[in-house]
Amino acid sequence: MSYQRLGINTGHRKAMLRNLVTSLFRDERINTTETRAKEVRSIAEKLVTTAKQNDLAARRQALAYLYEEEVVRKLFDKIAPKYADRTGGYTRIIKTGYRRGDAAPMVVLELV
Repeated sequence: MSYQRLGINTGHRKAMLRNLVTSLFRDERINTTETRAKEVRSIAEKLVTTAKQNDLAARRQALAYLYEEEVVRKLFDKIAPKYADRTGGYTRIIKTGYRRGDAAPMVVLELV
């Protein structure tokens, strides 16, 4: 499996991605750069697929990755049942322009 290093060390990158995924499930929409959104999308899609199993092992896997317990509850009780008949493609990336400071391409990542 290939991934982007995002110009930061491993611990910082993993923590940042966990924060972004937690925020995505909590708020159902986040603004971020395009490369970060593509990394978060793959993780989020896997977590939704895991949550669709709706058993204790899946819940523990989600708790091990996400930072907030209420976000895991929301993932299993509201988000996963919404995608029960869908086999993938739970997120959408919408381009919004470029960041003023460094001209990085910005996007909105949201749940479909």
